[in-house]
Amino acid sequence: MLETLDRSADHMVPGIAAVTHDGDVLTVDWADGRRSRFAAIWLLDNRPDGRDDHSGQRRFDIAELPEEPKIATAALTTSGDVTVTLVPVNAALTFGVAWLRGHALDVASRAERRTGPKLWDKSLAQRLPTASYRDVAGNERALAGWLADVRDQGFALLTDVPIEPGMVLQVISLFGYVRETNYGKLFDVVSVEKPTNLAFTGLALGNHTDNPYRDPVPQLQLLHCLEQAAEGGESIVVDGFHAAERLRRESPIDFTLLTRHAVPFRYVEEGPEGLRVDLQAKVPLIELDSEGEIYAVRYNNRSAGPLDLPEETVIPFYRAYRRFGRLLHDPQATAGFRLGPGDLFIVDNRRVLHGRRGFGNGRRHLQGAYADKDSLLSKLRVLEARP
Repeated sequence: MLETLDRSADHMVPGIAAVTHDGDVLTVDWADGRRSRFAAIWLLDNRPDGRDDHSGQRRFDIAELPEEPKIATAALTTSGDVTVTLVPVNAALTFGVAWLRGHALDVASRAERRTGPKLWDKSLAQRLPTASYRDVAGNERALAGWLADVRDQGFALLTDVPIEPGMVLQVISLFGYVRETNYGKLFDVVSVEKPTNLAFTGLALGNHTDNPYRDPVPQLQLLHCLEQAAEGGESIVVDGFHAAERLRRESPIDFTLLTRHAVPFRYVEEGPEGLRVDLQAKVPLIELDSEGEIYAVRYNNRSAGPLDLPEETVIPFYRAYRRFGRLLHDPQATAGFRLGPGDLFIVDNRRVLHGRRGFGNGRRHLQGAYADKDSLLSKLRVLEARP
């Protein structure tokens, strides 16, 4: 088994008080009173010699396992680890105590491994998660702290970014790779005479997630301020997970409707020879994971198409839709801030909505880019594993 897999539980691991088995399941009673059960087939699937020492990749196909392996013996070693003999494969396996605890399947152990998001409301404006570009670009500890804010809160600011076109791409290179779209690797958010998107005007923009008409949707959005209008143009962010949890608590029926029925989103762009882009996706406003936890929020009033729902669902769905929209624009839930030249913000586009207040005279110029969250999380794990 890879050494890195063991590190996750290396510190402060309670010892094992006793191990027993009934042939099908190994039962571990921990010194702190917790009890964990490991099925024989799970143990065989995770046998230490079944994975490559360097990559950790499994060397066999799951279909090769015997139908009903049995535990013949189980005992504690002098070092406190667990040895198990499985039949009919005649496999004698040793599992480290830290590894077993780190992968235990009891309710308490699984809950410990889930790192839930830190939900927030308007009070975030008093403690905006902020770091300096100079620090994160030159110090791994500072970079890890900034990336952790993005992971946990879905939003973070970066100051002192050089006021140069393309710097947003340099920020992305600190943790991952650019997600290129029809807008290119880099796009400018600036008012133009004939805009193809309301973002390219001076009008206020309601709180929204970007590109809900894509599947998969870009997971991270970064916006770097090159010029700011003299008045107005303040940025707004809102925690979509906080609003969704509030909806679940206050109106569970409405919450369920928004998780079970999809909304069609579409973006059409004309080109010199007619239709150039026609992006469409049909997804729920609130997506849940296998545990029933909120996985993603999509909300973009500008891009939503006519609802395609059973007739009897339309009226109650609109009730739920509008209720959720009000929660996402509740002043008690939104945090506002004003970007200055050299400031950059990043949002988890599957969680945090952003918007802006309108501006009149003056030029406001932001440069943006998209990235995917898996590379950010990978970089963060690598940094956190270093001593």
